[in-house]
Amino acid sequence: MSPRLYSLTIDRERCKGCELCVDVCPRTVLALSPKLNSRGQHYAFVTNPASCIGCAQCSDMCPDAAIEIDEEESAHA
Repeated sequence: MSPRLYSLTIDRERCKGCELCVDVCPRTVLALSPKLNSRGQHYAFVTNPASCIGCAQCSDMCPDAAIEIDEEESAHA
């Protein structure tokens, strides 16, 4: 059985850069971008997607509902 893979999607325009998702992630998957969104705020982005375990702590913590997590289909299915 191969490990499950997860895909994180962050809506950078909704993200206000509070870093709550970055702080709560147990696998250091997220970080704040040095770039700014259209509102002039740094936004979270995925730095290490292969480490995501799909725990959803980041999306649960996000006050702006800017993070979605989906399980990717296995290539061997």
